[in-house]
Amino acid sequence: MMEGDILRHRSRAVSKYWKWAAAAVLSMALAVPVSASTAAAEAPAKEKLTAQAPGKEVQDRRAAAAPAKERGLKHIVSEYQTWTPSKYTADSWKPFAKALRTAAAVADDTSAGKSDVADAKTALMTAAGDLKAADEGTFQTITNNTFWNDTSGNPIYSQGGGVFKFGDTYYWYGVHYTGAELYRANPTRKYDGNVSFVSIPVYSSKDLVNWKFENRVATRSTGVGSGANLGGAGWVGRLGVSYNENTGKYVLAVQMWHTGRGGHGVLLLQGDSPTDTFDYGYFQTQITNSPTTGTGDQTVFTDDNGKDYLIFSNREGRSRGFVAKFRESDSLRIEPGVEIRRGAGREGNAMFKLDGKYYHAASDLHGWNTSVNYVNESTSSNVQGSYSSEYVLAGTEMDYSHVTQTGFFVTVKGTKQNTVIYAGDRWADFAWNGIGYNQWVPITKTGARPQFHSVSQWQFNATTGEWRVGPANNYILNPDIQADRIIVSSVRGWRNLGGSVTNVNGGVNGSRFALQVSNGGGVEQRIESVPAGTYTLSLHARGSAGQVVITGANGSQRTLGIPASSGWAKRELTGIALPSGAATVTVRASGSGGVTVDQLSLVKTSADTPSPAGQRYEAETAPAQCQGTIDSNQAGYSGTGFCNGDAAAGAYAQFTVTPATAGTATVAVRFANGSSSGARPANLIVNGATAGALSFESTGAWTTWTTKTVTVSLNTGSNTIRLDPTTAAGLPNVDYLDVGAAAG
Repeated sequence: MMEGDILRHRSRAVSKYWKWAAAAVLSMALAVPVSASTAAAEAPAKEKLTAQAPGKEVQDRRAAAAPAKERGLKHIVSEYQTWTPSKYTADSWKPFAKALRTAAAVADDTSAGKSDVADAKTALMTAAGDLKAADEGTFQTITNNTFWNDTSGNPIYSQGGGVFKFGDTYYWYGVHYTGAELYRANPTRKYDGNVSFVSIPVYSSKDLVNWKFENRVATRSTGVGSGANLGGAGWVGRLGVSYNENTGKYVLAVQMWHTGRGGHGVLLLQGDSPTDTFDYGYFQTQITNSPTTGTGDQTVFTDDNGKDYLIFSNREGRSRGFVAKFRESDSLRIEPGVEIRRGAGREGNAMFKLDGKYYHAASDLHGWNTSVNYVNESTSSNVQGSYSSEYVLAGTEMDYSHVTQTGFFVTVKGTKQNTVIYAGDRWADFAWNGIGYNQWVPITKTGARPQFHSVSQWQFNATTGEWRVGPANNYILNPDIQADRIIVSSVRGWRNLGGSVTNVNGGVNGSRFALQVSNGGGVEQRIESVPAGTYTLSLHARGSAGQVVITGANGSQRTLGIPASSGWAKRELTGIALPSGAATVTVRASGSGGVTVDQLSLVKTSADTPSPAGQRYEAETAPAQCQGTIDSNQAGYSGTGFCNGDAAAGAYAQFTVTPATAGTATVAVRFANGSSSGARPANLIVNGATAGALSFESTGAWTTWTTKTVTVSLNTGSNTIRLDPTTAAGLPNVDYLDVGAAAG
């Protein structure tokens, strides 16, 4: 259904049940405050959103229509009736309240037809999805490399699924396998083959961080046609959910292999609400144009225009990638697949959309294990059109996609920016590659292609769409030596410096692997960018003596000596001052003996550079000048935007600062340099005279901001501080200037 079709459909829906809306109009005055300024004072704490029953004329109009036996609309209405108007803008609340009253009237009418229920539900979910928060939300912390719990403290068991937004709420569906319980209880061994199906749980969230368990939408007793049930299936996995506007049903598509149902295929279940108990809809063994029955791996992708697609590979060999549309009438059939890639076998097939382009991503074909992400990007505006040849998603190389394979993607359309979340699958079956099943990291656009940010901790604001690196993030990649699935002589993410290097079985705390260097050998890892601050380096070590050296972007070095130890011992070096820019971690053996290390960590312990006691000057606020544009498309900036200077020498950013007294002042420039071409130099010009030179090193990503501090002499009153680039690359993105109080 194209965008125009959706609008026409919604128009028909509105006209179809306008009299239900009219029946509720008398109570509409309570739905929206008289004015935005009096909203908080006049709106009740929780508005009672009720509606009158439809009048006789409305009932007579549909007397011949078959009544709908539908359990979802009442559930959705009752949930939305608890919403608080003050949490949303008045302009967005008004159409939502109207749709809610109309839906309540339809839900209470026992003679309402199926199409009436579907139209009311679609209108309500659309209005809910258009709600706008009255505030800018808060940043919530996502911590990877750990097992996640729901809001009740119970384990989240969700593999091979997806997150889908219905209304203003996100719903996370996945499969609960028996092996998930075993591995969580004892993550020190493999559990090959423990993929017996338990259920498909669904969790809900408003912020994509705190997840509430809602229901098991399918269990082993769920029927799959012909008297069979899911308990008799040999395999259940890789699923997604779509909403069908014509039927008002939520349709779940999941792989199933069931000898009692003809073998491999796509099972389609349907429910009346996102958290309903789903029922059998159809089992499709063959998708036209695929050379095999069933699918290799699959996910569900919903485009901006509301159309739903199955993204999948063929089952045997998985050398072809397809995009197939769900049948628009009821979503209970998968239409012929359109081939968008062909080549090496790939699994974990998934799709995301960023800046108008479609990206098909998949991982290596080797059994639920870690891999780089391989991407094909669209070369047209059609999701089923042509795609580029395959390339590796930047940022996934150093630690094999944060020790995961492709799971699914979530696109968040925030008030300030759109952010794509990569949801990686880390699974014990076949792999035994670290703690935590679900690893989520942000994806941004760097230049012409997307960039994967491998962070162990980050913070996300689901309202604005902004993200930032978390305070406990470990800047070392593949720190637990879990990315490689076999014993190797060149460990992923670590460059050999001679001698003997390998990963060995038996890491600390029962993990699978550790890193061993011997015969005077060593390895190093270059971290592309760390923010300026104080850090702690820690690791566990055993065996012969060795050392770890941390080198900053300015050449400064600190060394952690590792004494010989027969068993695992934690070693730590604190108070490491690092400037912004690249840093290198080097591990060396002392002599011919072998030192074994594991769980390496480099964590920033100092808070972000505080604003000096003085004044902050935002680049987007006059009288500041930007020889370029004021943009807001990169997360993490302060205020309402940042200066994106023209790519030219002399394309300056200038600030007018007004200290109360003359003297020497500390000036802090906050910037981001995501360029891969290195530092961007500039002259520092104060009141028309060159006061020094600055080098704005690469921060690794345009969304990674850091601060460079200099000391300048200022006059009382108005002063100009200009950052004047000296190369054709221009300046980095400049966020603001902090000017401390001048000391005479």
